[in-house]
Amino acid sequence: MAKKWTAEEVLEMARLFQPACVLAAAADLDVFSPIHEKPMTAKALSSELGTDSRAMTILLDALVALEFLTKQGNDYSVPEDVAKLLTEKSANSVLPIIRHLANCLRRWAALAGVTQTGKPAERTPSTRGQAADQADFIGAMHNLSGQIADEVVDKLQPLKFSHLLDIGGASGTWTIAFLRSVPEAKATLFDLTPVMSMAEQRIAEAGLGDRVSLVPGDFYADDLPDGADLAWLGAICHQNSREQNRALFTKIHKSLNDDGVVVIRDVVMDPSHTSPKGGAMFAVNMLVATEGGGTYTFDEYRHDLSEAGFGQVKLVYQDEFMNSLIRAEKVQK
Repeated sequence: MAKKWTAEEVLEMARLFQPACVLAAAADLDVFSPIHEKPMTAKALSSELGTDSRAMTILLDALVALEFLTKQGNDYSVPEDVAKLLTEKSANSVLPIIRHLANCLRRWAALAGVTQTGKPAERTPSTRGQAADQADFIGAMHNLSGQIADEVVDKLQPLKFSHLLDIGGASGTWTIAFLRSVPEAKATLFDLTPVMSMAEQRIAEAGLGDRVSLVPGDFYADDLPDGADLAWLGAICHQNSREQNRALFTKIHKSLNDDGVVVIRDVVMDPSHTSPKGGAMFAVNMLVATEGGGTYTFDEYRHDLSEAGFGQVKLVYQDEFMNSLIRAEKVQK
């Protein structure tokens, strides 16, 4: 039965941007880290961060109202549960994904204009700058994938491969999970030059540096490294149009060994493109952020993989959001 909306519910939804903006600003400015080191007044924090004192007071009071901070007199403090999630030095910090979502928020605010033109929103760097935004994006991908990668890879068992090609795998998270699953295998990670250092560091920390080759390149412009029998395309397809995906699938087909397999991890929509809900919302994210990206159905993936020369296309696992898995085998043309 269709939902019956009330005016109060509509207005409540319309105001949801407000706490998101407060949290996003706090993450961009990194207000939690210095306050966690010692309680501070708004004036002292403003002096340390180089902000306007009045504006900082209003922002910090809003964070208290949202229960991200506490306030005693004029001093603000960070509760320990918040510090674990929102300070720079915490091993459990989710600051990268919050900052990435802040960048998404700025683009979503332009949705009406994007809908008029069909063109993505203009990308404007955060107060942290373009390089920091890129690092936050890669960190965000690790935030999202780090805790579930082993579990998702396990959905592919029995898993047999000797050489993995991780396409666009800059965080290194998925290369690590695959190599842990198959200890005798090796991998090639292919991504843009500026993000390779982040993958290299994470792979070295995992003790897998001797099993991974890092190959810089752009999968839109360059051929893919050959010699792999398993290609992993994790959360890449949604940023592409179907035409771009077919071109990428064709490159993958060319690069794989004769017995090669490609596995796609991404949103898989129902035929109406309205479920899962998270996938429908993510299509909007691609609308405001890319020229032609979106979220696709299994039949659309199957058709485009078949066009590129793959057969035995199977939906291995259906997830409510980004962790659905599609497997396809290389067919000789």
